[in-house]
Amino acid sequence: MPRNQSMSGACIRKLLICGVLGVASMVARTLVAADPVDLGGVTEKHEMIPMRDGVKLSAYIYTPPGEGPWPVLLEQRYANSNDPNTRKSFAKLASGGYVTVLANFRGSQLSEGVWRGYRALAWGEQKDGYDLVEWLAKQPWSTGKIGTFGSSQAGFAQNFLAVTQPPHLKAQYMIDTGLSLFHEGYRIGGVTRPERFKSLDKVARVPEHNRELLAEWFRHPTYDSYWADEDCTRFYDKMNVPCFTVGSWYDFMCVGSVDSYVGRQHRGGPGSLGTQQLLIGPWLHGRFKETNKSNEMEYPENAKFAMDAHMLRWFDFHLKGINNGVTQEPTVRYYVMGALGEAGAPGNVWKTAADWPIASRPTPYFLHADKSLSTNASSSEDASVNWKADPLHPAPIPTIAFPGAKDAREFEKHPDVRTFTTDVLADAVEWTGKIQAELYVSSDARDTDFIVRISDVYPDGRSILIMDYVRRARYRDGYEREVFMQPGQIYKVAFDVGWLSQIFNKGHRIRVTVASTGAPFYEPNPNTGEPLTIDFPTNPVVANNTLHVNKNNASRILAPVIPAK
Repeated sequence: MPRNQSMSGACIRKLLICGVLGVASMVARTLVAADPVDLGGVTEKHEMIPMRDGVKLSAYIYTPPGEGPWPVLLEQRYANSNDPNTRKSFAKLASGGYVTVLANFRGSQLSEGVWRGYRALAWGEQKDGYDLVEWLAKQPWSTGKIGTFGSSQAGFAQNFLAVTQPPHLKAQYMIDTGLSLFHEGYRIGGVTRPERFKSLDKVARVPEHNRELLAEWFRHPTYDSYWADEDCTRFYDKMNVPCFTVGSWYDFMCVGSVDSYVGRQHRGGPGSLGTQQLLIGPWLHGRFKETNKSNEMEYPENAKFAMDAHMLRWFDFHLKGINNGVTQEPTVRYYVMGALGEAGAPGNVWKTAADWPIASRPTPYFLHADKSLSTNASSSEDASVNWKADPLHPAPIPTIAFPGAKDAREFEKHPDVRTFTTDVLADAVEWTGKIQAELYVSSDARDTDFIVRISDVYPDGRSILIMDYVRRARYRDGYEREVFMQPGQIYKVAFDVGWLSQIFNKGHRIRVTVASTGAPFYEPNPNTGEPLTIDFPTNPVVANNTLHVNKNNASRILAPVIPAK
């Protein structure tokens, strides 16, 4: 949008809302399947399962042919349970000799009760996940051995469930998971996501319940006891079952996947310690199906991973006692991404490790006023870079979820985006591990955002985005309190950008991009420092932001470099 063209608060809301309509369309609610589906001899039944307070949760149960009893596989989600492809996938799992169950959260779809998000699954008065597991264990068609699986929302649900320790839960399998809604859902880097969560009106059986929940969230702008009551990282010691965890490099929730593995593996209960496995591939969020394509990037065939087949092997061992060797496989498997379409380029291979993270050499890459990025620190006394954060004219990140594996040049062209790029690499460089940002910033606003992105720049100029993350300035000293900026004062804003494993090939360049807006992916900061509201405020201001790149305030990226052999 041209800089001289204004955008009203209503317009910015429309921009943000348009991105969630596709998500909302997935959650239409019907009790009876709209169309007959061939389930290959598997029996499909709808059941309302009672919880301890009398509320009943909607569940679709798929029973294999033949005589039971069978072990049970459970997925909990708030999204639609009645999609034909979903029903077919559950029937396929059932044909492997399991009763498979798809249950909806309290207050979502056809489930009774008040919609409470993940809170009803936690360790308070309501323990819906626990009650589901124990009800399933008591059914005549059940062996009493229950496994759980699923991605994203269903990954969150599994971590919440594990903390409650249902006696009949024996193993889990999660993809692209999270542990804390505050950190990994609602306030990514401190940035609120009201427009995204408004879309859950379509999920809630009573849409007003979702708005009430959002209002409740806004009454807790910091990480306080309210949010701690939904933070699974506080209770790794109560997680007591083996879990196979899958992460995706192009997913910001890779952080949650890694943290879940590490926490359970090293701080979990007796049944969890040393029993975890981790797999990270070059995928987007929630890729349960076998694939080697992520947005614009198509990796070699070896990037595919047959998750359905592997998941059944995992549960065959833990729920059926079949000694198939799955637990003797490497503890950690990760895909080292490399250049595509370049003969002889290093990378694009699977590697294994005994644990995560692997050893690396933390290496600072300094940002310079001439737009360069190098391992040499600046000698300047006062060099800096400036831009505006205009919430009514945001730089475009035209998605609501997972923008990586795409050419980022359009975003980088925006007048309020700054790029820092290395010289052409004479040799390949591998980064495997956690990326950290240390920015020295100032502003004339009380609050603003800082976005950091990492890209692999090909010889043809494409800037392929690998990862990005954001930090809201008011939370620079932690999420437990809001500390606003004083005009002109320099502050250190340090945060984790995320995990990656990437070999930047010789002839390529490494790019770091810094900005303060990126909508609708990041909902704009009004920059006023006033309390945040569900609806975009009517009085936003333009922030004039400065990134300091000198020897006294050396903004930099800390990269996990793997030394060349």
